Amino acid sequence: MPVYSCTPRIGYVVKRYPRYSETFIVNEILAHEKAGLSLDIFALRQSCDTHFQNTIASVRAPVTYLSAPNVLSAGEFWDELMTTVKNLPGRASGLNAARDETARDVYQAALLARQAREKGIEHLHAHFATSATTVARLASLFAGLTYSFTAHAKDIFHESVKNDDLQIKIQDALSVITVSDYNVDFLQDKFGNSASNVQRIYNGLDLSCLPYSDPKNRPPRIVAIGRLIEKKGFSDLIAACTELQIRDIDFECQIIGGGPLLDMFNADIHRRGLKNKVKTLGPLPQREVIASLQQAAVFAAPCVVGADGNRDGLPTVLLEAMALGVPCISTAVTGIPEAIKHDHTGLIVPQKNVAALTQGLEYLLSHPQERTRLAQQARRLIEHAFDIHQNTAVLRSVFDHATSRTLNCQKVG
Repeated sequence: MPVYSCTPRIGYVVKRYPRYSETFIVNEILAHEKAGLSLDIFALRQSCDTHFQNTIASVRAPVTYLSAPNVLSAGEFWDELMTTVKNLPGRASGLNAARDETARDVYQAALLARQAREKGIEHLHAHFATSATTVARLASLFAGLTYSFTAHAKDIFHESVKNDDLQIKIQDALSVITVSDYNVDFLQDKFGNSASNVQRIYNGLDLSCLPYSDPKNRPPRIVAIGRLIEKKGFSDLIAACTELQIRDIDFECQIIGGGPLLDMFNADIHRRGLKNKVKTLGPLPQREVIASLQQAAVFAAPCVVGADGNRDGLPTVLLEAMALGVPCISTAVTGIPEAIKHDHTGLIVPQKNVAALTQGLEYLLSHPQERTRLAQQARRLIEHAFDIHQNTAVLRSVFDHATSRTLNCQKVG
């Protein structure tokens, strides 16, 4: 790893901070800080969540909110733009890139550009290829900085993604990170040479917080965790639980998470006569999620490709379950088979196939020795490929490449 005569300072750009569900970003930041990286967090909007994970309190990086009026007047817009041009002379050419962007994004990019220069930021890194990356890209042009971003799932696959916009973001970035080999192939197939700078870095886990335990003697509990939206496939899980009940299989199922389909799922559970078997618990703090997983015989992630094209990338909670020793059953959607290797580190069934899902759940519930075999091999894979300290070190090498090119950060060894 190269050594520099100064400490590089990186600006992390996110849409909202903190977010209850985006623990992977917080864990990434904490791992960077543990390694000695200096960070500032820039958020485009205040959080709309009412509860936060405990790990938020451990983040030392200062947070700057790039506040923009809900109704942005022409005067406010031009005042900010002219102040930025005055304070960052020679960067007016970057305004050409802002021609097709929203006034709010341009306004926040101008704020970010000035704040980044004032704070000594040498590189910007955004999470999700949506508004956070739009603002980071424009700010990099206004301030004469480099930028990179991490693309996840909805920001790549959803029908609302504008391919021309995404291609420009990719080709202008110093580097693009994404969370699976599947995503790398998808972007490179779609954008060709423009996506030659895309690389895979898996979301990592702090394994010291996720101790392995043998699942052999756990109660017959199925746990599923995630937003209550189509792509999680929870409708198929509820249908599979109906089949398990018909077969007189001893089980209970907990679905943890909130979302727009809660009422629909609860109505379906009631209609199927499952209210004593299947419970929706709402969102829970991370410590309670871990405690629930530690008592689970099976973790179910029956992910599907939604009607709108949306799909999971590689769910962090699936990796957490594998780390904790929970045998997992999932589908071959996007990057999931890179973690769940069928009959080796878990079970893979076809998406939207309730019969196959039922059979897999029954098998895991009924074969405790197989649960142990799969769980042990899953833990070994997680330790090898998904350790957060190893994976964030790779990301810091991207930042090193960016900051070594700046005048005030000279390589000394």
